[in-house]
Amino acid sequence: MVSRVDLHLHSTASDGVFSPAEVVRKAGYLKLKYMALTDHDSVDGIAEALAEAEKFPSMTVIPGVEMSTDVAAGDVHILGYFIDWQDPELIRRLKIMRISREDRGQAIVERLRELGMPLEWERVKEIAGEAVIGRPHIAQAMLEKGYIKYLGEAFDKYISRGGPGYVERIKMAPAEAVALIRASGGVPVMAHPLTLPGYEKLIEELVPAGLAGIEVFYSSFKDWEIERLKLLAERLGLVATGGTDYHGLDPVTETMIGGQPVPLSAVEGLMARRP
Repeated sequence: MVSRVDLHLHSTASDGVFSPAEVVRKAGYLKLKYMALTDHDSVDGIAEALAEAEKFPSMTVIPGVEMSTDVAAGDVHILGYFIDWQDPELIRRLKIMRISREDRGQAIVERLRELGMPLEWERVKEIAGEAVIGRPHIAQAMLEKGYIKYLGEAFDKYISRGGPGYVERIKMAPAEAVALIRASGGVPVMAHPLTLPGYEKLIEELVPAGLAGIEVFYSSFKDWEIERLKLLAERLGLVATGGTDYHGLDPVTETMIGGQPVPLSAVEGLMARRP
């Protein structure tokens, strides 16, 4: 059964495979009631998504973003919902992050060359098109060269955090991202918290800074982990949200749009927290 809600979707505006319009169409054909486009450090796909959403009047597209932040223990991603995606300061800060992504992409290509897997940077840019260059674009170039057998293998073996081809990028602190989302009229939520050691302490620290929710219903979380996160959200007065984190990378291993059950209360809770 397809969920009526998916609050974590990516497109070619960052590192997804499908265009914003295609993502909206997929969600619309599945009869979702609410979806959020949450590209990494980018709001470039929102205008296209909202325009396509006019063809699906029973579905609401929530303007969103997923901001990359950093703490000593690793990556922390902060989702922003109902943002003013045309806010000049938000756009300026995201542009800095995107430039960092391109610099990082070139560094990853160089690292892969040192590992015996040379790629042409111009080909990576062609694959990315108008989108910000991300690791999936590099993975596609690796697949074309025959270095991997499927896209996910690039991440599993080479370009995920800790892999031999991984390169860090410029990031901001989680509290900065929370503040920036709040300033743009949005509602900040921590994405997939279980991927970070010591997540409970960080969440508790971010609540006074304005964190409004945590991603509880996530495709890789076990039932008991979801229950634990629900209790944490309840204890801290946070909205329990969720989504598939769909990128369109691998239909065999990836959870498809609407494939993660998310209650309508997640959207209702976010709406209640809007400034």
